Amino acid sequence: MSVTKSWLAGPLPREVAGPLERLAAADDVRHVAVMPDVHHSDDVCVGVVVATRRLLYPAAVGQDIGCGMAALAFDGDADAIANERAAARVLAGFASAVPAMRHGRATMRERLPDSLFARPSSDPRIEKLKSRDGRVEFATLGRGNHFLELSRDDEGRLWLVIHSGSRAMGRAIHDHFVSRAVGRSSGIALLDAESEPGSAYLGDLAWAIDYADESRTAMADAAATVLEQTLGLRRDASSFVRCLHNHVRRESHFGESLWVHRKGTISADAGEPGIIPGSMGTATFLVEGRGDVDSLRSSSHGAGRAMSRTDARRRISLRDLERQMKGVWFDRRLASRLRDEAPSAYKDIGGVMRAQRDLTRIVTRLRPVLSYKAV
Repeated sequence: MSVTKSWLAGPLPREVAGPLERLAAADDVRHVAVMPDVHHSDDVCVGVVVATRRLLYPAAVGQDIGCGMAALAFDGDADAIANERAAARVLAGFASAVPAMRHGRATMRERLPDSLFARPSSDPRIEKLKSRDGRVEFATLGRGNHFLELSRDDEGRLWLVIHSGSRAMGRAIHDHFVSRAVGRSSGIALLDAESEPGSAYLGDLAWAIDYADESRTAMADAAATVLEQTLGLRRDASSFVRCLHNHVRRESHFGESLWVHRKGTISADAGEPGIIPGSMGTATFLVEGRGDVDSLRSSSHGAGRAMSRTDARRRISLRDLERQMKGVWFDRRLASRLRDEAPSAYKDIGGVMRAQRDLTRIVTRLRPVLSYKAV
């Protein structure tokens, strides 16, 4: 029988309770930790940590394998972007240097970084996809809640914050191995970690994690170059911090070796750095983990959605978005299509951080001054 522990910022959403019960009852599930950003998603909710002894549940990682965060400080003040002209130059520079969806001929790399060729896939179709979609989408942002943001810390220093994932590659790997599942438990597709498909999944998952991390690093470099060229700000390479929130790996908990799946959660071992964003108009927190045992040494990956995208588009007006984004530069030509990303579509990040104060310690608070997103 599994053990479930929860850190909630409010009542458990009705649409989440059922899936959590089914997950806890699934074969080989030993522990489930529910984070304060929990919200509904297919098969396994976002904001959940799942520990098993032998079985792997790809849905408990999700499609965007290796999705995560990166942050980088600059030797300069955030006031450098205090006027509309500077903000417009930076937004245009980001749009050119970090395409939202796909590279064009002018910016696409001839090949992926050499480090990504060391681990070929067991499936020829995935291997072929690497040189097609993998190359075209490398170092591009993606849609939804992914973003490239400029923020200021409490001392006024400028920071770059990035949220992105493995794009089409992660989705292809997830879908391929769900199709190779050896069975289902509680309706959730599963793999045996000690089988050939399980081993192949872990290999391709490790590749997707590296791909997403290399992609974020490349975007950080491209965005930093834009800030150097437009505002004369220099990056502080020593400040670079990163974390990921969609993965599975072998860890030791409660005196045994377990497969720990994190979907929309980050590892928060004692002293481990992490990045927890709110929304495009609210604060991001640089944190250190506290190594809480019952949470499987984890914490939330962000604020978590309070409304589905459909509900947000129905309930949040253009005027609401403009009001909630006061003081943050963004491309207002996209405003009507960004309503489902408005701050009120997400939970209160302050409440989330209070709910998990036993899981993380806040190191730095960052407040957004510019947001670059795709629709």
